[in-house]
Amino acid sequence: MMPLRRLLATTASLAILTSVAGIASAQDSEVIVADARLPVVEIYGDRSATQPGSVSSVGAETISDINADHPAEILNELPGVNIQMNSGQEHLIALRSPVLTGGAGQGSFLILENGVPTLAPAFGNVNSLFEIHHEAADAIEIVRGPGSAKYGSNAVHGLINVILDEPAPGDFFDARLTGSTLNRYRADLTGNLSNTAKVSLSLQDDAGWRDFTGVEQQKFSANYGFDLAGWNGLAWLSASNLNQETAGFLEGYKSYRDDDTATTNPNPEAYRDAQWAMGAVRLSREVGYGELTLTPFYRWQEMEFAQHFLPNGGFEENGHDGFGLMSKYEIGQGDPVIWRIGADVDISSGWLKETQPDPFGFFPGDTRFPTGVHYDYTVDTTMLALWGEAEWKVSDGLIILAGLRGETHDYDYTTDVPAGTYGRFLVPDDREDSFDLLTPKLGAIWTPSGSTVSYYANYARGERAPQASDLYRLQSQQGVAEAGVETMDSIEIGARGLVFGGALAFDVAAYYAEKDNFFFRDSDGLNVTDGSTRHQGIEGQANWVLSDQFTVSATVSFAEHTYTFDRIVGNGSEIIRSGNEVDTAPDWLGDLTLRWTPTERFEASVSAEYVGEYFTDPANQQTYSGHTLTNLRVAYDFSEDLQGFVIVRNLFDLNYADRADYAFGNNRYFPGEPLNATFGIRKRFN
Repeated sequence: MMPLRRLLATTASLAILTSVAGIASAQDSEVIVADARLPVVEIYGDRSATQPGSVSSVGAETISDINADHPAEILNELPGVNIQMNSGQEHLIALRSPVLTGGAGQGSFLILENGVPTLAPAFGNVNSLFEIHHEAADAIEIVRGPGSAKYGSNAVHGLINVILDEPAPGDFFDARLTGSTLNRYRADLTGNLSNTAKVSLSLQDDAGWRDFTGVEQQKFSANYGFDLAGWNGLAWLSASNLNQETAGFLEGYKSYRDDDTATTNPNPEAYRDAQWAMGAVRLSREVGYGELTLTPFYRWQEMEFAQHFLPNGGFEENGHDGFGLMSKYEIGQGDPVIWRIGADVDISSGWLKETQPDPFGFFPGDTRFPTGVHYDYTVDTTMLALWGEAEWKVSDGLIILAGLRGETHDYDYTTDVPAGTYGRFLVPDDREDSFDLLTPKLGAIWTPSGSTVSYYANYARGERAPQASDLYRLQSQQGVAEAGVETMDSIEIGARGLVFGGALAFDVAAYYAEKDNFFFRDSDGLNVTDGSTRHQGIEGQANWVLSDQFTVSATVSFAEHTYTFDRIVGNGSEIIRSGNEVDTAPDWLGDLTLRWTPTERFEASVSAEYVGEYFTDPANQQTYSGHTLTNLRVAYDFSEDLQGFVIVRNLFDLNYADRADYAFGNNRYFPGEPLNATFGIRKRFN
């Protein structure tokens, strides 16, 4: 087995960027052969390495070396990504966007496993990375910007595609054991059976560094490769279980800066239990003049949690299950024009129940938050889609890609709570709704003759049908069926490739996007159904091999996310003006890592992660100043099969906030973890 650290320090990051750029082939580069990410991403991904658009990928070696306790620790090293960790495994996502909550947070980012959505289109979750088995991933692919032309609803701002490790030749067993100074313990176990099956199990037991914040999580995934009656097949199964005690927000201006306050938990009663499972089979074979790929799947999800983030409290139970089929037929491989057509179907049924057990009011006689059941409904959904794209190799250096997807979403809603208005809550009567989406894309990528740099331009539209909660979990200030199809049109230009004799790999892109029918919740907790926003920025990433011993990698993002409409809350407590910055949208994000590999066996790296200042309310009256975190990693290979490592996070013990928020008249924070160290070993048994 190749020493892990040596591979990462001198080649892995370069391989990732080179494979994304699509400049070198596997035959021309030992780096590509060693990393082996390119073929996998081309099979599952929204964009291959030679197509226009912004895409980043993280390989297996990098995932293993980061040894993330939370997927945000991996993804935040990529440009344009800002995932805020809250309490335990909770989180909120920003992907070329502000950090989004509510229906926008549920439906604006598409999470995939081997190219299959992990949740049904209408039943998203703002904590949408709960399910992914990142600990055992072979690669993670990020598409920044709309991916709706191929994957449809929910890929508005982009998608995250987790690619599970497939069976490899030979029989072996890998074990990784870690423990931290925060009383967090993990075991990651993988067994490979010849070249047909692979099974992975990840277990985490976290005592929690804040009061009453213990976390227990288990993840399982299995792959089985086979041939059947002329079909090449891969079957996989994934499941996860999360049981956590949850900490609430700290209230009070800059309360996260006080060490004693940061460890407290204002909501010791809060908890979250979440279970999920998905099974799928990918079948491929030659049919006629092309290749047909069919992927039937089934998924199931349930969750229960205390709504500690709302002042009136309450408990929510939700879940859904369903099945579907994704299909693709591709013809013309090796021809000037490659055609791809596909049809998808997703049939699911979901439910939600919200209960408030205790009385609450902001003032005596406040009747807006009645005790009892607020919502109890079921929604049956059907999604049907047709899509197609053409990839035209105009010349040796120019490729044009055009695509179009049309889909329809049907909802059948029934309520077990009598329809009507109950204080602040509006329960619609039984109803049916339908939404149609049409999402085009058009792009070009040009590589001048003899050049190692490619230039691209891309237009794409992202659309999402409303989440079930957008439509049926209403407030008394809303009307029924106000939520519509959210649409974002995006253009981008970029360049990527190799310079300085291949020592420096880079990828830089500039983008501009406008979004309509933006559905969000303001800082008074009121739903806004018809907002509009503008998004523009520039992103870059680079990897520079300075010498045999030193490698520098960096990402940087500058963005402006602004409202393009006016809104005044009825009592004047919050005023949104066109031109205001969207809250929780840092202008600057950055990551810088220096790796030192003096020998084949030893590596050390130091990294700095920067989050810039941002407003915490839509009226732009409250701010968070941002922070810079420093982490240190050291590893030593005792042999080809045994490695020890130490990871120190928050090296300078900075007091910072993972999330800063302003709501219901209060500054609120989730404090970040203090200085901590993780000690671990990796062992392979052949």
